[in-house]
Amino acid sequence: MRTNLKLLGTVWLLVAVAAAACGDNLGTPDGRARDGHLAGDARRDGAPADSSADATSGIAPTVVSRLPAAGAIGGPRNTTVSATFSEPMDRATLTAATFTLVSAPGAVAVPGTVVSTSTTVSFVPTAQLAASTTFTATVEVGAQSAGHVALATADTWSFTTGTQAGAAGVPVALGHAGDFVLLGKSGITNVPTSMVTGDIAVSPITSTAITGFPLTLDASNQFATTPEVTGHVLAADYATPTPGKLTVAITDMQLAFAAAAARAPDVTELGAGTLGSVTLAPGVYKWSGALLIPTSITLSGTATDVWIFQIGTTLTISPGANIVLAGGALPKNVFWQAGGDVLVHAGSHLDGNVLTATAATLDTGASLHGRLLAQTLVTLRAAVVTAP
Repeated sequence: MRTNLKLLGTVWLLVAVAAAACGDNLGTPDGRARDGHLAGDARRDGAPADSSADATSGIAPTVVSRLPAAGAIGGPRNTTVSATFSEPMDRATLTAATFTLVSAPGAVAVPGTVVSTSTTVSFVPTAQLAASTTFTATVEVGAQSAGHVALATADTWSFTTGTQAGAAGVPVALGHAGDFVLLGKSGITNVPTSMVTGDIAVSPITSTAITGFPLTLDASNQFATTPEVTGHVLAADYATPTPGKLTVAITDMQLAFAAAAARAPDVTELGAGTLGSVTLAPGVYKWSGALLIPTSITLSGTATDVWIFQIGTTLTISPGANIVLAGGALPKNVFWQAGGDVLVHAGSHLDGNVLTATAATLDTGASLHGRLLAQTLVTLRAAVVTAP
């Protein structure tokens, strides 16, 4: 018996030594882990009891800027409402349930579409907001960071609309997307020989998605050059600070697309989606479906006038058709916002900034005085592109 007790005591001593050596695992002397859970406690499915802590790691995001600003008075009725966060966000949590706009406490939410980037959420109303009305925007605590940390409290602010719908004479802000004549998220493809004047870029896809341009990487590794581009070629896999610049440019491209779509139209369904041999005054033109331009059209106005074309699906410019600017109108003030592909056929010419949710193509011998900013692929086939 004494031998057994002595042996048992030795075993308990060894256990105690092991416990001291593994203190980080066993936790505090009262048997609790350092995070407060009982040592060894686990869920029946085998997951650690503190797995929820891993799902909520990081810094709580805050709203650092708002548009329109809190307390703003007299803004346009076709405004886009947006919030910018201090941290990268989980875009799946930025929805109509977590970003709302109401005209009065308890009122039904204003109908609209919520679009987001990694750090910004925007609400695009379906119709013009009521005139001279105070609206309240709220980002709910359901909005979470990329680290799955929710806002500590809901962020709420109010602004008051004016009586104007929003002047068409205000150009769409392109931000840093305007630094490029060609910008694509999934690639730029070229069939030689094209002539491009201005910088081109792809992101988040890498430089391997730039084809048809023989690239020579600069010694800095921040950009490349190619004989068919008078300018720099940038890609997400080039050296710092290029990736960061391109992330901002892509974000600005998507925000510009939403902003162009949000302008209240002056004219809808003109020509039932087919325009040819017409002269168009400045303004916002909207089609719910496709737009075909089979013959040349003229945009006539001054150097400060703006044209915005909102196209629900595809934009097609037939072979040999041209967009002609008259009276001092400038390509930088023309915006083609398309929900589908943009195709400029062989031998035709387009003026303006193209913002497409999908792909853009300049066919053989086609030319563009402006920009192609595409959320998928940009394709050139022996085409000419000149910065506006």
